[in-house]
Amino acid sequence: MMCKKCLKATIFTLILCLSFCFGLSGCTPSPEREESGPSGPDGGLGGPSGPSVQPEPDPPSLGDDYSGEGDKIADFSLGMSDAFYASDGWSNGGMFDCVWSASNVRQNGAEGSLELWLTQDGRGNLGAEYRSRAHYGFGYYSVRMKAIKKSGVVSSFFTYTGPSEHNPWDEIDIEFLGNDTTQVQFNYYTNGVGEHEYLYDLSFDASEAFHEYAFLWTAGSITWYVDGTPVYRAEENIPQTPGRIMINAWQGKPEEVGDWSGVFDGVYPVAPAAYKWIGFKAA
Repeated sequence: MMCKKCLKATIFTLILCLSFCFGLSGCTPSPEREESGPSGPDGGLGGPSGPSVQPEPDPPSLGDDYSGEGDKIADFSLGMSDAFYASDGWSNGGMFDCVWSASNVRQNGAEGSLELWLTQDGRGNLGAEYRSRAHYGFGYYSVRMKAIKKSGVVSSFFTYTGPSEHNPWDEIDIEFLGNDTTQVQFNYYTNGVGEHEYLYDLSFDASEAFHEYAFLWTAGSITWYVDGTPVYRAEENIPQTPGRIMINAWQGKPEEVGDWSGVFDGVYPVAPAAYKWIGFKAA
């Protein structure tokens, strides 16, 4: 029979063992602690969380970058192109205050470019225009050019067909207005319906150096490019008729274009628009 002292010692020892097992040593594995807040920068728990901040969604993609330099159909470093010819001896009328002169389309061999000059003679103001012999349909159209900086003057790259060719008036434009050559205007006409003008702000002056401008024309859209990067798209009432590829430089009538391209002061000489090459790749 156990004495009272031994019994008390045994009971006390048992209590200590049970307490150690269940309360102190964690003999029964405890569940992993769940984190209740965001992780802080040091890997610990952050403080109280406020409203979550969602990143701004990326703007819709206009497509991949692309350069038309490998698609040349006219390389003016090699001279004038047999695929094009100069307009001569007639005027567009309307807002155009000039007669087209083939002598104003000139090769600059030293610079390796084609130049469109503005001059004057007894007929009045003379402009310059160069157009393709063939018509082109859906595809990627590109040019490397330098614009004219002169109020009242427009220099351009575009496609065109119209009633004079027994077609609807379909046109896609890249135009530089001489009163502000830090911008480029995109526009198009479908069966004579225009008013799709869009002015795009450039990060440079288009009259100071050569840059690449282009548009991708498909049945459902037109996407314009600057230096190989898509910058603007139109998807409404897109032209469908193949047209000629054209470049021109012209003086406008003040009463017709004064609020648009500025007023031409009639002072010559005017530095020309210059073109390195023209490209096309069928889509």
